[in-house]
Amino acid sequence: MMINASEYGVKPNKEIGKELSALFKKMAETEGEKTVVFETGSYFVDAENCDTEMLYITNTAGDNEYKSSETPHQAKVVFNLKNIKDLKIEGNGARFVINGKATNAAIQGCENIEINNIEIDYDNPDLHELTVINIGKHYVDFEIDENTKYEFRKGKFYFIGTGYETNLLKTYKVAWHLSRVREEDINTIERTRNIISTLFKIKDLGNRKIRMYYIKPYGFKMGDRYCFFGRRRQYAGIFSDKTKNLTLNHVAQRFNYSLAFVAQDTENITLNGLDFSPSKETGRLMASAADFLQICMCRGKVSITNSKFEGACDDCLNVHGVHFKIVKAESNTITVKFMHKQSHGYNPIRVDDEVAFIDSKSLLEKGTAKVISSKLINENEIEIQLKSMENAVEGDVIEDITACPELDFKNNTVNRIATRAVLITNRPKTVVEGNHFNSNSMSGISIADDAQNWFESGMCKDVVIKDNVFEYCGDTPIRIIPENRVHKGAIHSNIKILNNTFKKYEGTCITIKSTENIEIKGNTFNSEDRLKTTNCTNIDTDF
Repeated sequence: MMINASEYGVKPNKEIGKELSALFKKMAETEGEKTVVFETGSYFVDAENCDTEMLYITNTAGDNEYKSSETPHQAKVVFNLKNIKDLKIEGNGARFVINGKATNAAIQGCENIEINNIEIDYDNPDLHELTVINIGKHYVDFEIDENTKYEFRKGKFYFIGTGYETNLLKTYKVAWHLSRVREEDINTIERTRNIISTLFKIKDLGNRKIRMYYIKPYGFKMGDRYCFFGRRRQYAGIFSDKTKNLTLNHVAQRFNYSLAFVAQDTENITLNGLDFSPSKETGRLMASAADFLQICMCRGKVSITNSKFEGACDDCLNVHGVHFKIVKAESNTITVKFMHKQSHGYNPIRVDDEVAFIDSKSLLEKGTAKVISSKLINENEIEIQLKSMENAVEGDVIEDITACPELDFKNNTVNRIATRAVLITNRPKTVVEGNHFNSNSMSGISIADDAQNWFESGMCKDVVIKDNVFEYCGDTPIRIIPENRVHKGAIHSNIKILNNTFKKYEGTCITIKSTENIEIKGNTFNSEDRLKTTNCTNIDTDF
């Protein structure tokens, strides 16, 4: 069935928020395979005209980050897909420009969804760049980027736009999330010190220039660009929850207030030809205020190929499970808790899943059990009935080892990432191959696992890292460091690091801890300091 979006009033060169909502409600009612076709052109969406949804999204915003007057986790949604089956969206290069703050797409309870050839951007988002143009004895002059709208009111400076009015001095006085790009290294974005905390006055110089006064400015260099943006991860880019068979082909996102793509409890994800990078027309350096890709407790196969990721203030890709803490164990039932404030409010644990009991100090598995029933009893706790309670100990954690996908991350370009390029804590077969990690300020590939901080699980048991180029990394290019507090045995195993090229790094290229069965061969190193290991066994190298 072919459906023209224009038949529902979704036409180029007009505002289509309400019409878009009505179109997808109709698709939820329409049986069988169907393709929605958009005409080529630009579409405009006012966030206030979009559906409002309660979205509990992993690794985003905790309840404590909202004001008392706000409803936590409430967000406007532009592409609101709920309980839709067998839908293909053919965008034909359609460009959707959003005015205001919103989640670009929420795909919930769907099956067999394919989205092709669309671009999503924002009109005057709450992202701003200030460039150093002059440095005096007690001041620094900045030029404001051409996309930003601002006002001076009674000596106070405001960024202004739909859905926000940001007092620069007040809002960023205690901010920890500013980013900087040095003029001499335009591809490297890094988290930096707060240049507002010691500021005591701002003066309007006119012509998009301002002067910031300091007792003594330090650390500034001519041409440096500072990025200002909100730290609350309320509005995701594309969000998938409890969905099966999701494909995105040639989807571009030019800015996101939060995670650019985040999937939880989703089975089989194919992402190909994505372009998550700033629009060239704006000249911006950032495209996402947080991670580009977050995959949490998903299933089946996740494939990410032939894509461009440029300009994020957190990881490019993070694939992980959740270490739920056992807070109660009696009879054949355990109660487990989300331990990180930015993840809660959803239940990804299903009947017949297998959970592993994990010692929180050593991160080693003590045994497994099958799930008989699972229910969310409040925003933070899940009650699980198990077939076996033999290894259930209050204070330990569990990992749902059924909710772990196979992963391919192949032939992608990763650039201007403020933290790690790829962060993996994932049990099934994982292949990271043929990628160009151009510049990231921390490690290129990090294999973690923790039950103390983010509570992101779990063990990696089959990882191949091959034919990648690590152009620049601000920290160890490949870092395999589980966060166990005591070593009682290997946590990760069966890691192959083959035929990679390490450039522009003079420290230790590969650091590994608490891991067994490691093969490192055919790599080209810039540094003689190639490998450092701690509590590792069975290491096979050709150097």
